[in-house]
Order: sequence, then structure tokens, then C-alpha cells
Amino acid sequence: MTASTATVEEIFDAGIAQYKAGADAAELIPTFETICQKAPKSAPAWTCLAWLYLLVGKTQSAYKAAQKAVKLNPQDPQARINLVLAMLEKGQKGVRDHIELIQHIIMVVPELRQEVTDNIQEGLTRKPDWEALLRVQAWIVG
Repeated sequence: MTASTATVEEIFDAGIAQYKAGADAAELIPTFETICQKAPKSAPAWTCLAWLYLLVGKTQSAYKAAQKAVKLNPQDPQARINLVLAMLEKGQKGVRDHIELIQHIIMVVPELRQEVTDNIQEGLTRKPDWEALLRVQAWIVG
């Protein structure tokens, strides 16, 4: 499989595998930017791109990607967490409504609670002193 013949799904899966294998977020950003260009209605791709931007401190880019992810899939707690993180890092108000919605979603769909908890832990592994993520963790996981 070459990059030119790979499907968007294959590129996405390969990017996720690289991330899980410990690849640097900055190295993966171009891959996920390409995926978002080729599949602009892919909420998971925008969610991943926002997360990568957050990990490398590109707050404004993360905010825009997270907004797109939330617009495409309003019920995805991770997309909303990314939006909240970007909002916190930009010093924006209005995070409470998103936090309350995330809390509701993970209460109604318990398997999402574990996914959110795992994602927060993984984020803190990559960026241990991530103040905004520590705040979100306290609000959502307790």
C-alpha cells in the first residue's frame, strides 16, 4: 500500500497505530490534516487532529478542528473535551455547558466513560503537567 493508493480509512488506521505506538504528535499532524482534507465530514479525523494540535500547543488550530468535530458529531465526548481544552487554553468562557453535556453523555453511555478516562490518562502521559486537562479530569472523572 502506498500513500497514493491507500484509502482514507487505511491512512487513518495507520495514523492511529503510529500514535498508539508512541509517535510524536507533531509528526502525525500532517497525516491527519491530509485525512481531514480528503474526508472533511469525518468527525473522528477532526477529533484526532484537534487532540494532536492540543498536544503540541497549537491552541487556535485545535479550537477550529474541535469545533468542526463537535459540529459533525455533537454526542462525541472526546470532541467536546478537545473543544473545552482549547477554550480553557485560550481563556474563553462557556466551558460549563460542554462539561455538563459530557457528564450526561458518559452517564447515559457507560462504556464512553472508560474511553474518556483512558484518553485523559494517555494525554497526561504525553503531557504530564497539562493544567487544562487536569482541570477537565477533575470535573469529569472526579
